[in-house]
Order: sequence, then C-alpha cells, then structure tokens
Amino acid sequence: MNKNKYYITTPIYYPSDKLHIGHAYCTVAADVMARYKRLTGHEVLFLTGTDEHGLKIEDKAREAGVTPQQFVDSIVEGPRGVLDLWKLMNISNDRFIRTTDPYHEEAVKKIFKQLYDQGDIYKGKYEGKYCKPCESFWTDSQLVEGKCPDCGREVADAQEEAYFFRLSKYSDRIRDLLENTDFLEPRSRVNEMVNNFIKPGLEDLCVSRTSFKWGVPVDFDPGHVVYVWIDALSNYITALGYDNDQFHDFKDFWPADVHFVGKEIVRFHSIIWPAILMALNLPLPKKVYGHGWLLLDGGKMSKSKGNVVDPYLLAERYSVDALRYFLMREFPFGSDGNFSNEGLITRINVDLANDLGNLVSRTLTMTGSYFGGTLPARQEEGPEDREMVSLCASLRDQYEAHMEKFAFQDALMDVFRVISHANKYIDETKPWVLSKEKEEKGPRLARVLYNLLESVRLCTVLLTPFMPQTCEKIFTQLGADPALQTWESAGHFGSLPAQVTVTRGENLFPRIDMAKELKALEEAHAALLKQEAKTSREKAPEEAPSYITFDDFVKVQFITCKVLACEAVPKSKKLLRFTLDCGEGRTRQILSGIHEYYEPEELVGKTLVACSNLAPRKMMGLESNGMLISAVKEVDGKEQLHLLMLEDTVPAGFTLC
Repeated sequence: MNKNKYYITTPIYYPSDKLHIGHAYCTVAADVMARYKRLTGHEVLFLTGTDEHGLKIEDKAREAGVTPQQFVDSIVEGPRGVLDLWKLMNISNDRFIRTTDPYHEEAVKKIFKQLYDQGDIYKGKYEGKYCKPCESFWTDSQLVEGKCPDCGREVADAQEEAYFFRLSKYSDRIRDLLENTDFLEPRSRVNEMVNNFIKPGLEDLCVSRTSFKWGVPVDFDPGHVVYVWIDALSNYITALGYDNDQFHDFKDFWPADVHFVGKEIVRFHSIIWPAILMALNLPLPKKVYGHGWLLLDGGKMSKSKGNVVDPYLLAERYSVDALRYFLMREFPFGSDGNFSNEGLITRINVDLANDLGNLVSRTLTMTGSYFGGTLPARQEEGPEDREMVSLCASLRDQYEAHMEKFAFQDALMDVFRVISHANKYIDETKPWVLSKEKEEKGPRLARVLYNLLESVRLCTVLLTPFMPQTCEKIFTQLGADPALQTWESAGHFGSLPAQVTVTRGENLFPRIDMAKELKALEEAHAALLKQEAKTSREKAPEEAPSYITFDDFVKVQFITCKVLACEAVPKSKKLLRFTLDCGEGRTRQILSGIHEYYEPEELVGKTLVACSNLAPRKMMGLESNGMLISAVKEVDGKEQLHLLMLEDTVPAGFTLC
C-alpha cells in the first residue's frame, strides 16, 4: 500500500428496524478519523455498510410479511434507514457495502471454495449452543450462567450438518499476534481475548448453516449457506475488489490501516478474521481498535431494552455538529461512556456556546465595531501576546499525536484549551479599553484582534473533522480562503492576511435553558414514541384469519367470580390484586394490569368472568392464577378497556358455554 493512502472501516451493521445514536457512535469516530487523514493529505478510503444475511433477518421478514430482500431494502434505503442516518450524521464514507450486493456474494463463494479446496474448511456436524440474537455458537464452558456471554440472553441447543473452519490450526499464530504486537488496541482487549478464548483452546468454527436459507449458498453443496464469519468479515476485502471485478483498489489500499469495532465483536475481528486472512495468505490489517459502548441508564443502548436515543430528534434540536462533538468529547473512545441529555446540554452550553461561540462572536463583533471589519496594519507582538502565540504554534503537533492514537477526547481538549485561553486573553488585553486610548487604537488593538482571529482560524482547521458544518460557517465569517483551511496552514501562526476582513454571522450555538429543555425533550420523545406506535400499526400487514378447532376452544374454561377484595400492588402503577370467590370452596388470586382504568374499591362485590385454567405465573413476586376477561378498543387514539361484568344475580362458579 502507498503510504499516502489510508483505509479505515467500521463493522458492517445488522440492519435494525430502530436505529439509535449508539449505531452512529463508531461511524462518527471513523468519519472523524477519515476527515482528519484527508486533512493531512492522505487519499482515504472509508468503508461502512450492512450485514444483511442470517436467521434473524429471515424471521423478521416473515413476521413482517415480506421477503428478506424487501425487508433489508426498507431498513437500509427506506426513510430513517441506515443510509438516511449516515446522511444525517454527515458521514463521509467513500464506499458502502451490502452483503446482498451480487459482487460480494460471488466473491464469498470463491473464498469459501478456496478455503475448502486447501483443507482449511471441512464438513462435519455441529452440536452445541446457539444464540439467535447474536447469531453466535458457544460451547458450554463459554456460557455465563447458562446464557450467551455477549448479550445475556437464553441460548438453544443446536444440531445440524455444517462446514467448519480450522480455527484451531492458527491458535499459536493468533496468540503471538495479540501478545507480541500492537495489532489489537486498547491493550485491555488483548487480555480479554487471550484469557477468555485463546488459553481455554480455540475450537474449529462453524461456517455454514442448513437451518435457514437467507444467505450466500455454498455452490458445491446447495443445502448449505455461508455463515456470517466468512460472509460478513470478508466485506473488508471484497469491497476493494478481492475476487471480483466491481472494484480495483485491493493492491492500493490493503492491508487496512484500522478496523474500528465495538468491543462486543472484538473476538470476531481479532481472532477469526486474522485467521481467515492467514489461511488466504493475505496481509493482516495494521490495527483493530475495539471501542467501548455508548451506555444509557447503565446499559448498552438496545431497542429490546427500550433505552434508545433518537438521533433525528437531537440533531434537529441541537445540530448534528453538537451531537458529533459530544460523542467524541465526553469520554475516551476506547472506554464505555454514559449518554445523558443533561450531559449533552451541559457540553453545548459550556464548550460550544460559552467557549467557542463566545470567542468567535466577541472577536468578530470587536473587529467590526472598532475597524469596520477590516484590520489596519499592526505592530509586533508584546510580552502579553507570547503565551497566546506559543499555545497556537504548538497546538497542531499536540493534536496530531492524539489523533494518531485515536484519542479524540484529548485532541479536542487541547483545542479547547487554546479557545479558553483566547477568551482569557480578551479579558487580559481589554480591547474595549485599547479602543479608547488614542495612542493604542490601531496598531496595538489590531495586533490583539489579529491574534484572536488567527487563534480562531487555527482551532477551526483542527475542529473541521469533528464539526465540519460549523467550521465552514466560521471560515466564511473569517473570510478565510481554502488555502487558510489546510493542515499545513494550521502549523503556522500568522498565515491570516495582515489586513483581514471579517463578517459577523449568527450565533453558532445559542445557550440552552436546562430545565425547560429537559421538559421539552421529554414531551418530544413521548410524541415520537406515540407516532412510531401509530405508524407501526398502520404498516402492520393484514393477517389472514387464524382459526382454532372446536377441540381447542373447549379446552379453555371460563368461570364467573365474585370480587371479595381488590387492592393496588405496591411499586406497580398498573397491577391490581384480586381475591375472588369462584365457587371452588377456596379463594383464587388473580393479578390484572387495569389500575389506570379502575380504582380497586369500585370493583369489590362485582361479578366478573375469568379464564380459570391458564397456567399460573409470577408478577411482581405474586402468583396470578388465571386471567380476567375484558374488552379493549382504541378510541380517538387512546386505548379504552372495560371488564366483562355480569349481573349480581349470577352466582360464582358458573362456567360459560
């Protein structure tokens, strides 16, 4: 690879039907790195994409009443899909791969066949544990309390004919790669991989499936489809033209400079992927960087957990650049970080409004007020200017050292240290005082304002990878032509023309009232959820009538019950606890989530109907033995519920027929 070329990738994402800010975290970081490398003069190829095969997709498509291809097309290309999210977040990827792309599928078939022909893939039988959400196979020893070690969900026994990749063959080479090179970072990830996977002994890897059809077929054994390890991981080379004629960049850009991946898939990229490349006799990526998770309420953002943050809502209210800045500034890239609306608003107010926005506004306003926007000739700097000039002169090298280590937070802290000092410099030099002193107004005042304008320019150059749209606005206000927006110019304090002309624009980041905004956010989020629920109902496919037999129906027992007592269940907003006389010679306890429709006292003495042979289940630590029958309907967008009540003359214990 030409050393002036730079290849960076994110993992290809499973096309979720509910995208959130956590999905964008890794891709924003990769975009920042790609923009930084372009700024430094590299020819960059930035790849991202979607992993679209597998049992999960097949099942979700079936549930939605569409084909798997239609399902993934809607998630990737549809409104608020993956491509829309990348556009929203201003992602500058050069290439986007889908594992359903024909060129990729054909290349995967060739890769699988080559590995089979040379003996690195063999046919066998799989028996073990399988996690459907993660599409991962596990041994009993790898499970945590009997559950998937990655997601904590239940696993199922799996047994099927399969092809296996000889992962164990490469165990020693993988261990040497991890322990004796900087291939995997941060270093803490190395210890996890070696202790959890290498030392216990690498087992050969199942790389084909017969239990579903949605995947790349093994062309020499049509009953099998290529599993995710060969299919998805190969995208990094097929997207460059390996084993296909779609692209012709493999010789120029491989090996990759860095794969950015979330820590949950570090195993795939630091153990399985290099082993596949070793088997193909191809160079290994220079680095795999396993970043942390974006957490909310103490856990990883997940639709299934209900703890997601909508990026469209936040970007609309605060701007995409504010969101990008927060993601890269709030916590180190290699570590987990907690997302909160309070944290986002605080960072906007303190860093972007008070520091950056205030510096730009004050500097441009004073330049306009004192000199009509155009500085006159100025005198040489004095002692009070030297610290300001020195900080600016050394900034680029410090920033570069951090960026090369993917320490985005540290790079931003250095830039904002200069911004903070520039605001302090204003307070110390007091341009408003200089403007009133005849002997000072002009050269000395111009020097102070020039230093401020130049510090703004230098910081803006270095902030461009993080906040490209904001920086474009600042450059326009500074009147800085393209030559003053370059990496080279950022290394030279004093590149701004001496008699620069500036134009003040609107405030970059207005301050936000925390209390009012948090309330508004809560209301906006609730409205969004309501709209999503309505849209989901409208889009739901009409199901064909589902009939049961008479024999099925007579299995269900309905019985009349008298309410002896009813009370709210502590710590539950919905549950009511019923003590019922069902004519059985003993009382029956049933729990029902109807507190928002009825108060307990109004139900005592009523005659209700219950399903009496429903299997018992626990709710809030209490056992419920049956289900009360009610009628539910949505009226004017709001759900209404009515318990089925009979006349009081109907005795308890009668069965309905």
